[in-house]
Amino acid sequence: MKRSVNITVGGTREEVKMRRISLLLIGVALVACTTTIAAEQQTRSVKSQKEYDRLVSGKVAGAPISCLPSYNQNDMVVIDERTVAFRQGSGRVYVNHMQGGCTNLGGPYALVTRTFGTAQLCRGDIGQVVDLANHFTVGSCVFGDFVPYTKPRA
Repeated sequence: MKRSVNITVGGTREEVKMRRISLLLIGVALVACTTTIAAEQQTRSVKSQKEYDRLVSGKVAGAPISCLPSYNQNDMVVIDERTVAFRQGSGRVYVNHMQGGCTNLGGPYALVTRTFGTAQLCRGDIGQVVDLANHFTVGSCVFGDFVPYTKPRA
């Protein structure tokens, strides 16, 4: 006894129409997410912008580097949820733009970093945002490249 199977390629007109609508909606959703992320990355509060300007004022940006040569946690300045800076004396500051932002950074929380196998803080290292009063993690972030800003020599 032979069995036959009928396969309809492409489906009915209604099925094809629904697939097209689904693909269109997915595309619209992706574009909306991309636009939201881009808009978030471009905004910075007036207070944060003033802090950023104060840190880099009179300094010239150098080529980005992947690892911070040395740092003291006490010299870290939180600018906003996407940007931290590490002061190195009065003549140099390293600015890091977190990859994807760092939820809850600043305010009553602390950024805890751990280095493994090296004393350097590098691109790709993960920092945890910790509520020090209650001892639990409230966010995390990934470090990007470090951009050195240096005062030019006179």
